[in-house]
Amino acid sequence: MSKHADSLPDDLVELGRVASAYGVKGWIKVQPHSAQADVLRAVPRWWLAMPVPAGRASPAPRAYAVQQCRVHGASAVAQLEGVADRDQAEALKGASVWVPRAAFPKAADDEYYWVDLIGCAFHSNAEGADRRLGVVAEVFENAAHAILRVVCQDADGQPLLDAKGRPREMLVPFVRAHIHAVDLAARRIDSDWPLED
Repeated sequence: MSKHADSLPDDLVELGRVASAYGVKGWIKVQPHSAQADVLRAVPRWWLAMPVPAGRASPAPRAYAVQQCRVHGASAVAQLEGVADRDQAEALKGASVWVPRAAFPKAADDEYYWVDLIGCAFHSNAEGADRRLGVVAEVFENAAHAILRVVCQDADGQPLLDAKGRPREMLVPFVRAHIHAVDLAARRIDSDWPLED
């Protein structure tokens, strides 16, 4: 397998997982973690991290030059340098696929990479207020649009708990009807989401 001597980037983002070998010539099939799998096609090198049993130290991810990559339904299929047959491709099954954030193509105006939204403070300007409701913990896709999973917080940034002691959450559609502004530099999202008592 091709192991490049590149130093490990400090901004790696996990974008998917190797689901299986694809064909007999060493191609792999990757299941992306989000609908923004275009990044996988756009970057020339991936870092793969093999799964390890519990209790063992994880080895550093290894860099592989991407020779070809294309969309295949909801997945991506790719040929990596040094992976020449089905057995070598099958040996990568379960590996997580990482890409440096700096290598992502520039997003268009009013478009955002989901990874950049995670950790942003979520504010509501409903009823003339400016109240921080929580922080974005996850972004996922439903049939129509992206959804923000917001962990609710009090004014001091502490998680609010439900009756069973679990962190309270809100699911907010990431659509113009609710999202008024995204300021990635300030790590802030403004919305008209209803205030809760």
